[in-house]
Amino acid sequence: MSTPGSIHYHFADTLFRLRHRHAVRSWLHEVASHHGHHIGELTYLFCSDEHMLEANAKHLDHHYYTDILTFPNPSGAGASADILISIDRVRENARELGGRFTDELHRVMVHGLLHLIGFDDTTPSKRQHMREAEDEALRMRTFA
Repeated sequence: MSTPGSIHYHFADTLFRLRHRHAVRSWLHEVASHHGHHIGELTYLFCSDEHMLEANAKHLDHHYYTDILTFPNPSGAGASADILISIDRVRENARELGGRFTDELHRVMVHGLLHLIGFDDTTPSKRQHMREAEDEALRMRTFA
């Protein structure tokens, strides 16, 4: 049984394992609080491109790779969702952008949370605002 404020990590068809799990959990809570929100229950599922492609097709009828899918679970308990993250896409994005894998992973993780608490990226100005919030969140980390 989960309690409000819980964050869970699961892994499907990938050898990847999240480092600094407790620190990441605390950081995500801090980011939500910084924006005047709190976490209800978040479940992160780290998976391969193929797993993500199947989920994207099944749930959204999208037939392409993506780095993240967020499935909100509305509740009065706070930001709650199942969030799928393709480790393959995160690695590729980090390589293409010339950044560190860990930074890109944390950016994608917080991106899902920011969507849940009201950030949007459907226009250029909203994408810029989201990016600024992601950058700010990354600066808030005390680990990595």
